[in-house]
Amino acid sequence: MKKDNYSIPADLLQRISSEQAFHYRIVPFRSTKEGIVLKTDSDSLTNLLAELQIVLDTPVVLESCDTEEFQRFLTSNYRISLNRQVHQLNYSEDFLEKILIDAKHMGSSDIHFEPYEKRCRVRFRLDGKLIEQFTIPMDKYPTMVNKVKIKANLDISEKRLPQDGRISIKTHGNEFDIRVSTLPILNGEKLVLRILSKDGTIIDLERLGFSTKELLTYREGLKKPSGIILISGPTGSGKTTTLYATLKELNTEEDNILTLEDPIEYTLDGINQVQLKENIGLDFVRTLKTFLRQDPNIIMIGEIRDAETANIAIRAAQTGHLVLSTIHTNSAWGTISRLIDMGVPSFLIASTLNMSLAQRLVRKLCNACKKRAAIVTAHFPSDFDVPSHLDLHYVSQGCSSCHYTGYQGREAVYEIIPIDKELRVSIRENRLEIDDILERSNILTLRENALALIKNGVTSVEEAYPLLTH
Repeated sequence: MKKDNYSIPADLLQRISSEQAFHYRIVPFRSTKEGIVLKTDSDSLTNLLAELQIVLDTPVVLESCDTEEFQRFLTSNYRISLNRQVHQLNYSEDFLEKILIDAKHMGSSDIHFEPYEKRCRVRFRLDGKLIEQFTIPMDKYPTMVNKVKIKANLDISEKRLPQDGRISIKTHGNEFDIRVSTLPILNGEKLVLRILSKDGTIIDLERLGFSTKELLTYREGLKKPSGIILISGPTGSGKTTTLYATLKELNTEEDNILTLEDPIEYTLDGINQVQLKENIGLDFVRTLKTFLRQDPNIIMIGEIRDAETANIAIRAAQTGHLVLSTIHTNSAWGTISRLIDMGVPSFLIASTLNMSLAQRLVRKLCNACKKRAAIVTAHFPSDFDVPSHLDLHYVSQGCSSCHYTGYQGREAVYEIIPIDKELRVSIRENRLEIDDILERSNILTLRENALALIKNGVTSVEEAYPLLTH
């Protein structure tokens, strides 16, 4: 059966904590006039029913379920590590804290609070996908919004305009920051909370997904004392994590490293990190101009957003600094066109750009349950020629190890173009069709690297599909 057959609505799930579900071997299934119906594979229904009536303080109906089916219901909907204790829902500040801690423990990157006519749903982004975790009655939701705003130092009286803030969480051994964004929509204010880890020790270039050759190429580019290295990709593709892992490797006592970020997602000891504050005039341009007077060796700019930022970055690279940054383009070579569109002269790009990277994130198949299957051409994009060497691949199944999603974790897919003499000439002369040069240099594209992950059973055709269309 597919995972969807075992999904349970969030308003039912939050009636039973994760700890209770695993301890008593129960899963809420539906609500009736007789009480909440719980599935269980327990043999002693009478004793269990008596205890649950006391613990849950609500009428309970037990339904027997065979162990295999029950295990699917349990692990598809609960994670034992959460220690979620929210069946006594009073939507207080304590409940908000539980949502934040749960999201952090699950490895969620974002929390979405979304108000509708009769309810607000709370979804966590896990491995790039949004999953509903809680529901909040609409009469309780404004109080929840105000609690978030107060924690983030936002104006609780302003409900018509978007606001941005930040929350620092220090509780029960947890320490992390949350970036808060509010947006007025039809039924209230939508909140998105981005979880920012303070632990820079967990990021490392060796663990990001580079092949041995790609990592060697990338590290060669980092050895140059000046120039620009740009990482491109859409929002949520892991660009910032690659930047931080790079800074961590470059961080030595001999170098002065300055970063300009919005927001600061990891705290790295030994690096001078500046948080952008445009409301007081601390913007990209002003700060970058100051950076050049701070005797830096390496400058990291969170994102090249406009022509002025791009030109200052180019100037910094020209005057002997190594500059790292991100930019929104679809491919590594598309970065050059983007810079030219911003008004940066092609001869300056040719003389300062050391390397261009493009990256995406794909979910990794669960090793415990992935299954080999024959290639079906219809599963690929219509304009894609399936290579002859790709005769088998792996598909997702779902098991208790991956909570019946079929996937566990994510891995980055890279396209790395070091800018050599031949490419510098192409850039200077605005000859941007370079497929033959890349082929001669044996530079693998995002599509080719995605195909390798499919062949090696790291990911599925379905997950890598967007990369095969490039």
